[in-house]
Amino acid sequence: MKFSLTVILQLGLVGMAFCNEFAQKLSEAAIERTEHTVRYDGSYHSIPYPNGDVPSHLGVCTDVIIRSYRTLGFDLQKLVHEDMKANFSAYPSKRIWGLKRTDRNIDHRRVPNLQTFFTRHGKKLPVSQKASDYKAGDLVTWMLPGNLPHIGIVSHKKARSGRPYIVHNIGSGPVLDDILFDYKITGHYHYAPEQ
Repeated sequence: MKFSLTVILQLGLVGMAFCNEFAQKLSEAAIERTEHTVRYDGSYHSIPYPNGDVPSHLGVCTDVIIRSYRTLGFDLQKLVHEDMKANFSAYPSKRIWGLKRTDRNIDHRRVPNLQTFFTRHGKKLPVSQKASDYKAGDLVTWMLPGNLPHIGIVSHKKARSGRPYIVHNIGSGPVLDDILFDYKITGHYHYAPEQ
C-alpha cells in the first residue's frame, strides 16, 4: 500500500500531536503529585503485582515517575519487569546490586533500571546545558553528591530563570523545583507509551 506525501505528513502530525498531548498530561500528573504529603523512604516493600505501590505516604524520586505514569494508565512496575525478565543482561541489576534475577517489588523503583528502560523503549535525548532543550514531559536523571542517582519530570511551568521547573522528590516529598542544572545530568529521555 502506497501513501501520498500528504497522508504521510498528516500521520506524522497526528503522532506529534499525541506526543505533545501526552507530554502535557504527564507534566500535569507530575505537578499533581506535589499536592500529596509523602515522606521520603526508599525502604524495601513487598508489593502486589501488577499495579503495586508502596504505601501512598511513602516514596522516593522514582515513585514520582511511577505514580505520574500510573495516573495516565501506564504501569511501569509491569512494563519494566516484563522487559527485564526478557532482557535481564541489558539491565545493570547484576553489575550494581549483584542480582541474578528480577525483583518486581523494587526493580522499577531504581533509577539505573528506569534509565535502561527509557533508553530501550523511549527516546534517549541529548544532554545539554540549554534550558530550551528540555521539554514538558521529558525525564531527566542526575548524579547527586555521594554518587546517588536521581530522576525527575520536566514540567510545562517555567521558573523566573527561564528554566523549566522539575517535579522530583529529593528528600522532602514531591516538589516543583528550579533544579535542572544544579547537579550533573546523566540522562535525558522521552517516554510516551503506545496507547
